[in-house]
Amino acid sequence: MSGFSGESKRPQVKDLAAYPSFRELMQARGRTSLLTAPPRATGEVRYVDRRPLDAELAAYRRILAEQPRPFSESFWTAPSPGIVASAMQNDHYGSLAEYVSAVAEALRTEYEAVAAAGFVLQIDAPDLAMERHRLFADRPLAEFLDFVELTVSAINRALAKVPREQVRLHVCWGNYEGPHTFDVPLEDLAARLYEARVGGLVLSMANPRHAHEHKSLARHPLPRGWNLVAGAIDTTTNYVEHPEVVAERIEAAARAVGDPRRVLAGTDCGFDTSTGFGQVAEEIVWEKLRALAAGAELASRRLF
Repeated sequence: MSGFSGESKRPQVKDLAAYPSFRELMQARGRTSLLTAPPRATGEVRYVDRRPLDAELAAYRRILAEQPRPFSESFWTAPSPGIVASAMQNDHYGSLAEYVSAVAEALRTEYEAVAAAGFVLQIDAPDLAMERHRLFADRPLAEFLDFVELTVSAINRALAKVPREQVRLHVCWGNYEGPHTFDVPLEDLAARLYEARVGGLVLSMANPRHAHEHKSLARHPLPRGWNLVAGAIDTTTNYVEHPEVVAERIEAAARAVGDPRRVLAGTDCGFDTSTGFGQVAEEIVWEKLRALAAGAELASRRLF
């Protein structure tokens, strides 16, 4: 996309600022990442060249075709306009609303291309939860909820030509090891997230701070026709979950949703948020994924 250059100064997450000894511990690890200093919006944001996207989609299709066992479906991720506008500071547009809208219009190209290629489109939107304790850390909750409404509305416009059932929305509170004591509850977000023109929600539900969120889903049922991809393994720790623990998490999500056919087991987030920011050793990633599969088999036998 055009319109980006230079470097942004991303505000710290609130829990990193609030606990000095934890901040020192993280800084001592010496991780660097694009997350800390992404480019800025310095001009008009447009999707100017589809060739890299088309090349990646074609390569991915070739890789899928080489697999000995086909997947029932495959998904492709693309960013929410809100996370782009939150992370990449604005020097060009007159307001945050204008900026989010411009990014959404640019991303429409990518959303439609992924869907046209036959993949499930996963819109990665950590902004819809994480920015409460980052960009909006010292502002009223109402302002953050207005931002959520703004972003969901922009996503909906960008998805106008994409079948709802082919899209899912991934919302998380930041894929990093930390206290997460300032995370906004799912309870405050659910109604606004349910306005999204999608067919499912991908949620972090395995980490210690959000393992209880299935209770909120029981109080605020998913919209008709929506599926839930429930995070059943934590992507920020090298502990390998026991398959029984995974199964229990899946079963809790199924009880909350009310229909196990609407629940898929997944990871809380990605295992490498951004290049250089991985926290789980590669061999352990595969062990955790094996535990996820084994736990899903256990849960399926019990639920069905």
